[in-house]
Amino acid sequence: MTPQLRDQFERLALRLAELDATLADPKVAADIKRWRVLSREQSEAQWVVERYRRYQQRELDLATARDLQDTERDADLLAMAREEIDTAQADMATLQQELQAALIPRDPDDERNAFVEIRAGTGGDESALFAGDLARMYLRYFESRRWKVEVLSENAAELGGYKELVLLVQGNNVYGQLRFESGGHRVQRVPATESQGRIHTSACTVAVMPEPDETEEVQLNPAELRIDTFRASGAGGQHINKTDSAIRITHLPTGLVAECQDDRSQHRNKAKAMAVLVARLREKDRSERAAKEAAARKSLIGSGDRSDRIRTYNFPQGRLTDHRINLTLYKLAQVMDGDLGDVVQALQAARAAEQLAQLESGGGAL
Repeated sequence: MTPQLRDQFERLALRLAELDATLADPKVAADIKRWRVLSREQSEAQWVVERYRRYQQRELDLATARDLQDTERDADLLAMAREEIDTAQADMATLQQELQAALIPRDPDDERNAFVEIRAGTGGDESALFAGDLARMYLRYFESRRWKVEVLSENAAELGGYKELVLLVQGNNVYGQLRFESGGHRVQRVPATESQGRIHTSACTVAVMPEPDETEEVQLNPAELRIDTFRASGAGGQHINKTDSAIRITHLPTGLVAECQDDRSQHRNKAKAMAVLVARLREKDRSERAAKEAAARKSLIGSGDRSDRIRTYNFPQGRLTDHRINLTLYKLAQVMDGDLGDVVQALQAARAAEQLAQLESGGGAL
């Protein structure tokens, strides 16, 4: 374990002592909201500090066993020393892994539901068809995770696929699992409309945004919003074609637009469209902050900006390549059928390794 990590844990031990003293104060106990926040922090700190102290104890045990091995001549005691050395080393490896994982900063948004937007880009009809393929891929993955999916808005293309599709995905740790899907997705394949058998390249963009917490009010000036009603397009029966239930909200200062036509109720569509708009405004602010940070230090995973080309789907070779972490998988058919687990796990592991390296170099703190 590096000296930098040891310093992190010693500082956390001091913080735990402060929390113990603070929570013993009757005035703090009287403030339920503050007491809950501090209690949660105390519980998390105690879990880490206990394991760090156990790691230190096993270090001492290991040193004692090695001294015994170097000086003892009795066969039984030597065997005991060797066994203790093996056990202590295994325990320390497990504890260090747990401690490193505990050090990695957790994004509170990771637990949230997420909006997933898929938009056709360059490539015309083929791009729209690929957007449809991406939608099917994600929907299969969501189904395997037992997540609930709601279509908020869809704009189907004439030859199939989508010009734009907006989904609300609900479940455990949705944003944390999907956050690295944001960016440009490029496809290389022979389109169904290509008579000469030539490979074409087209692209789509995906944006994943955490659903805002209803308790976190985002103040929007009504004067800065333009709300339009219109008749929902596509299938939906006579009712949906005869009533102006669909809602489009435009945030005039930024030009951001959100719409919802999923529900027959204009009121519910307005609420859903407003939630999407708030998520887009939060994402715009996050992207601008990420761009500033990336200017100082290039991130391994990338900013998640839609202009970033993050992944290539090469159908002739059956190959998927994620350019951010140099991941190449020759299982494109399975991935397009929703088998995204290897990709998601590799991206999360790369992020965790990057964060840990930052902590070890002294670039972060608990």
